[in-house]
Amino acid sequence: MAVPWKAVGALVLVLIGAGSTWHLQDWRYGKQLAEQARLQAETLNQLTLMAATAQQAEQDKRLALEERLSVSEQTHYRKLSDAQKDQNRLRDRLATSDLRLSVLLDADSAAGCDVPKATGAGGVDHATVRAQLDPAHAQRIIAITDEGDRGMIALAACQAYVRGVSH
Repeated sequence: MAVPWKAVGALVLVLIGAGSTWHLQDWRYGKQLAEQARLQAETLNQLTLMAATAQQAEQDKRLALEERLSVSEQTHYRKLSDAQKDQNRLRDRLATSDLRLSVLLDADSAAGCDVPKATGAGGVDHATVRAQLDPAHAQRIIAITDEGDRGMIALAACQAYVRGVSH
């Protein structure tokens, strides 16, 4: 049986053409996939940069807040320390009789009391009735005012903290 070489040649040419068409389609598909991969990588890079920028901005905000709170805490501590020093000086002056606390009395309610009416040469009240407090009572009053001062300083510090956090 004779092999028709023309038919075999035509078949080979058809197969080569089909193969090259297949290869051309495969190349185009590969190029599309590569382009999609490149676009996806660019998108991921942009998202990463945006996330890093947002994270840095948040970190900067946090650091600024921490700095403001630190300054506020230092101010609070200084005010508290100053108030305690003032209270200690006042207590020492009361204990050494360098200072005496007195109260003004209503002239009508003090009519039956034997309290001197003049305050002395250094006084500022003219002819008013005053009663000197017992040193122990004066110490208790100073302790109460000390607690009140510390409470007011702590309240101011809390308010400053809330203002700092809410901004």
